[in-house]
Amino acid sequence: MKNEAQNFLNELEKKLWTAADKLRSTLDAAQYKHTVLGLVFLKYVSDAFDIRREELKKQFADVDNEYFIDPTDFDAGTEDPEYIEELNAELEVRDFYTEKNVFWVPKEARWSYLQDNNKVVIGGELETETGKKLRSVGQLIDNALEAIEKDNSKLKGVLNKQYTTLKIDQSKLAELIDLIATVPFNHSTMNSKDILGHVYEYFLGQFALAEGKKGGQYYTPKSIVSLIVEMLEPFKGRVYDPAMGSGGFFVQSEKFITEHGGKIGDVSIYGQEYNHTTWQLAAMNMVIRGIDFDFGKEPASTYTHNQHPDLRADYIMANPPFNMKEWDAGVSDNDPRWQYGTPPSGNANFAWLQHMLYHLAPNGSLGLLLANGSMSSNTNNEGAIRKALIENDLVECMVALPGQLFTNTQIPACIWFLAKNKGERTTDYGRKLRKRKGEVLFIDARNLGYMKDRVLRDFKLEDIKQVTDAFHNWQTGENYEDEAGYCKSVELTDIEKHDFILTPGRYVGAAEIDDDGEPFSDKMARLTSKLKTQFEQSAELEQHLKDNLKGLGYEL
Repeated sequence: MKNEAQNFLNELEKKLWTAADKLRSTLDAAQYKHTVLGLVFLKYVSDAFDIRREELKKQFADVDNEYFIDPTDFDAGTEDPEYIEELNAELEVRDFYTEKNVFWVPKEARWSYLQDNNKVVIGGELETETGKKLRSVGQLIDNALEAIEKDNSKLKGVLNKQYTTLKIDQSKLAELIDLIATVPFNHSTMNSKDILGHVYEYFLGQFALAEGKKGGQYYTPKSIVSLIVEMLEPFKGRVYDPAMGSGGFFVQSEKFITEHGGKIGDVSIYGQEYNHTTWQLAAMNMVIRGIDFDFGKEPASTYTHNQHPDLRADYIMANPPFNMKEWDAGVSDNDPRWQYGTPPSGNANFAWLQHMLYHLAPNGSLGLLLANGSMSSNTNNEGAIRKALIENDLVECMVALPGQLFTNTQIPACIWFLAKNKGERTTDYGRKLRKRKGEVLFIDARNLGYMKDRVLRDFKLEDIKQVTDAFHNWQTGENYEDEAGYCKSVELTDIEKHDFILTPGRYVGAAEIDDDGEPFSDKMARLTSKLKTQFEQSAELEQHLKDNLKGLGYEL
């Protein structure tokens, strides 16, 4: 990204969060997230509408344009009331906006209308052109959302119209409108969708931190999403996420396709989410990017109300809640998804994995984030399920991740990559894969990444590239070599010798230590002598502390 654009975004982040944090005290983080993001969305569609409106004004004034309105047809030219009336009438023609994939925004949903009237409705009353009487800022916002949803079929059921019910000081809500008004969805080096996408990603990450464990369920670090997408390369076909949260995998898939010269229309998006407001958030995330999607008829549990029972997806990616308990209420032990064994009630890890396998197309691939325990646990049938998956040659690659990657948990995580066809074939992206039957690639990425702050670790672009290159080179058989301490290609017979445990550290071994020229015997003698000296110093310090305590009348 150009420095100018990055500086613009950095300043935007700082400005938004500093101001937003002052308002957050009146709502909990979960409510505030949807309050802010709903208004950000409304501001974006209103700005996009205004940008198109300015384009139309220029066209109507351009003599060489087919839509030119000739001012000489009016007595007073451009100052003539009839000219102004006709110009304004043309600016309100819906088709001029929808033909450019710009949402039609009714007058009472435009940001200027909200700003002009957000103080009027505090302690007063506002009557709209449609006859509604608004008596609070919450009603003003909900009315705007209802109006825009009514006039745009793609937004039906997507917008979170709950501002009237918020337990918040109306003056604070008016402040929030004025704050969001400072978000500029235009810049010399970035288009409005990229700015909005960045604002969404930034806010989702910040709110995940603010909400703690609960908020993190719906947010996967962008770098980990990018890693999985780059490894699977979802270029064409059906893409599915059964625990989609806010839709991060779909957004990153779109970026992958556009960056590699593909067409968004070549991909079909399918998702499912249990939480209603998060389901709406994901839908908004797709709508603003112009991505067609099918998230089912309603928010629902993936286990009991599967929204896509007949789907066979080419690419499946997910980050479900780790080690989810009591997930199986209402789920039959004879469910056809449990082809490799019934998952235990106390842990949903292998339920998620088998659900995804069930929905995978014959040449499909999947990437799934799970807790590290999934690679080695033998309790409650988990070991038997893992053994069945390995014996059926479904596991393609295992990646061990470093700790502290997630805002919601310190549980160490890994990525499972599975494929139904490990034979020779050419992928949708055009990559020619060799026959990999009977082989599994293990990657130990625990030493990659950097600490972005005192709490969280993250991957750099070069870290993502290092992992994806190893995987793709192994798949194609070009430029791949085992690397001690990092990656190793292992046959199923070797995995069987390790009791079907899939922890990469068991197979990749230890990295070679650079020879510093000091003989081993000399080094051990030197280090042992140093350790002895340190023990002696420690004993002296301990005695000194005891003497001091004794002088104060205390005995250890």
